[in-house]
Amino acid sequence: MACSVDVLPNECDPLIVMKRRDFAVIQWQYYPKSDAAPAIVDTVVSAFKAVSDSIDSSQHKLDSNGVLAAITTQLLDAGFRVETGKKAADKIPVPVLFGLNGQLEKTFDADAFHVEAGFVLEVEAGRAVANNQFLKDLFQACMMHDVTHLAIAVRNDYRGSPDFDRVLRFFDTMYASNRLVLPLHGILIIGY
Repeated sequence: MACSVDVLPNECDPLIVMKRRDFAVIQWQYYPKSDAAPAIVDTVVSAFKAVSDSIDSSQHKLDSNGVLAAITTQLLDAGFRVETGKKAADKIPVPVLFGLNGQLEKTFDADAFHVEAGFVLEVEAGRAVANNQFLKDLFQACMMHDVTHLAIAVRNDYRGSPDFDRVLRFFDTMYASNRLVLPLHGILIIGY
């Protein structure tokens, strides 16, 4: 990568470049860094690792639906509800607001949801950083009823951009600044 003014800070740092070259296909970071990741994190990461050769973003150009389809069996086996298509019956609505007589007034759709663990998974591809989709995922998870954990899966590489590294820098900054208090107990970022 040519280093220039347009490159994000530390993009040309030799340690970061070496880390990027030597990364495992599946990388992950749990936040806050001061907490141990709950057991469900291992389950979700294992689902990605089981299919890592077929979803590796340095080798394959899958969209988010393709990646989600690759891990669906493992997620279903772990007790997740998983989106299977774009029709309303195939989506996974998670409650946000309740209206008159307790009727659902507003929901947000999740790619996968483990009800008992309060764990939402969103799988992103090209839009993750370029369109700030990971921030929309964060906002929506914060609004969802009984959701305590969020996982966002992003590409390690998107057209030469280190999306996983960029998302980590955002969450590192957010947690280090301590200026934003989230209603979530933890956030998992997965790079594939």
